[in-house]
Amino acid sequence: MNYIFIDSEEGIDRVGIVEDDKLVEFYMDKKDKRKQVGNIYRARVVNVLPGMEAAFVDIGEGKNAYLHVKNAIPKELMHRKRDIKINEIIKNGEEIIVQVLKEASQNKGAKVTTHITLPGRFLVLTPFSSRISISRKIHEKEEIQRLQNLGKGMQKENMGIIFRTNSFGVDEDLLVEEYHMLINIYKKIERERNFLPCPKLIYSEMDLAQQIIRDVFNDKIDRVIVNNRQKYKKLLSFQDILFPKLSDKLIYDANFSITSQPEIEKGLKTALDRKVSLKSGGYIVIDETEALTVIDVNTGKFIGSKNLEDTVVKTNLEAAEEISRQIRLRDIGGIIVIDFIDMKEDEDVDLVLNVLQKNLNQDRNKTNIIGMTKLGLVELTRRKVRNSLSSNFIVPCPSCGGRGKIFS
Repeated sequence: MNYIFIDSEEGIDRVGIVEDDKLVEFYMDKKDKRKQVGNIYRARVVNVLPGMEAAFVDIGEGKNAYLHVKNAIPKELMHRKRDIKINEIIKNGEEIIVQVLKEASQNKGAKVTTHITLPGRFLVLTPFSSRISISRKIHEKEEIQRLQNLGKGMQKENMGIIFRTNSFGVDEDLLVEEYHMLINIYKKIERERNFLPCPKLIYSEMDLAQQIIRDVFNDKIDRVIVNNRQKYKKLLSFQDILFPKLSDKLIYDANFSITSQPEIEKGLKTALDRKVSLKSGGYIVIDETEALTVIDVNTGKFIGSKNLEDTVVKTNLEAAEEISRQIRLRDIGGIIVIDFIDMKEDEDVDLVLNVLQKNLNQDRNKTNIIGMTKLGLVELTRRKVRNSLSSNFIVPCPSCGGRGKIFS
């Protein structure tokens, strides 16, 4: 059973995705602390830092946001070969339009860009690029060529397009209609550039439930369960924008709760534990630090039936599948290092890495496997957009400061 659930009560939205009766994604959004990613602000530059090639800007949301030079270069200067300095393009006190790329954390403000992008159901409008790109999850050559040709024919004012996975097989009229809609939104944002007040929120991304349905809902989803009538009606009113056939699978169930669903409760408990057990008897240990996330694989109680190498490979293959799910479920971003159990044969290493890549491909967030180091550690990176799942449930221990140890 594959379904999306929206548990909304007491000002908190809990939205998740269950695939094959396993929780694979889970997000929380609190009414008094809404997510900022995708929001667009008229901001004021507070401090330009030439030594960091960056600037801090006030977006009116508490901590000043961080703007790096590469995310501030105007479109007309993006093709220059020489390095551009931050103080050449931005001045203290200047008012600029920025979009949030990454949520603020406990110690840092949000990360922003002046290179606005606007996502729709089928397309992403990229005004600061002229490229026509196709989702990496679309593999059919004929469809890729069709979308490339459509993109060239409908492109206006040199604004780029990314065809999302949902665009596969979609009629040209729908794609052109959405492209024009996104251009109109962008032009409306541009008209706000010189108006007061500043700072000000001038474009708000869809709420969490709408985003998940827009980005995830497809024919493989059996149902969408909502326990809040107001939220249910709002989703119905937005179905033309989110998904035309949404009403066929949208279910209002006032009695639904994440605590009444064993697959959700079990998934959440696993996602918040440091140690995750594997069916074979092996286990993985996940440690999130400020710099990176480290994952260790162990055979545990699994003793195998043939020989040591067979036991090791089977454990690593099972771990690769579970690690992929945990990365997605915990929403771990940044640098990730995996210490698989040492394997002697190169073909076994390739087999494990292929299984890891195959399962990571199910993730909507882009993940890159860098390779294996000389010490046998697998390095990968995952785009960091939000704070990880644990930040919603766990705070550092006041006794040990989060180290997990105290003085004897």
